[in-house]
Amino acid sequence: MRNPADDLLTHDELPPGYGTLNPFVAVRGPGGAPGFIRFTCDVLGARETRAARAVDADELLIHAEVRLGASTLMLCDAKPQWRFTPALLQVYVRDAGALLDRAVEHGARVITDVSDFHGGQRLARFLDPWHNVWWLFEYGPASVAPSEAPDVVPTWRPDPSAPPSYAHRTIDAALTRLGPARSAAAFGGDDERAGGDLFCNEAVAWQESTARTAHPRPE
Repeated sequence: MRNPADDLLTHDELPPGYGTLNPFVAVRGPGGAPGFIRFTCDVLGARETRAARAVDADELLIHAEVRLGASTLMLCDAKPQWRFTPALLQVYVRDAGALLDRAVEHGARVITDVSDFHGGQRLARFLDPWHNVWWLFEYGPASVAPSEAPDVVPTWRPDPSAPPSYAHRTIDAALTRLGPARSAAAFGGDDERAGGDLFCNEAVAWQESTARTAHPRPE
């Protein structure tokens, strides 16, 4: 019987700059797809693959691509009739705190400040101005990723009687109330910080009071 994995391209079979799997983002919000491209360039040092840019008859971008490190992120402008579909994106980084600060400077909101994570890694999360959620995994010489661990299912389980961890609470609050970015003014403005359509009041207050104090960044 043929192995389904044999149908996938890997390593040298792939065109330069692409992985076997490449995420796709449908962008709706301030500045549309061009604004999202600028954000990835300013925050993550991405570079647009200009030859991939295609504009549809309605002047919206139907396809574009940016290179981030060893990966390609594909994107387009969401059509007005499309339902809001946030992208959930994970990036390996050297310094999660520095990147998180840069994201905030360019309009992002912190979901989870830099925190200890499994395998000696560090974790942070942010919401970009188009309401996509980014996971930052800080991986260093002492870190161990799941791909480097024994190939067995871990036996660890959380204590059901204990309160959820900071990492669990923050992402649960964000994804529970996540909705489309309605305008540049609404994102990060006074209305949204008071509750808005993104987080409930309690979640916002809890995050703002604890994120930068209970989880200080390493210097």
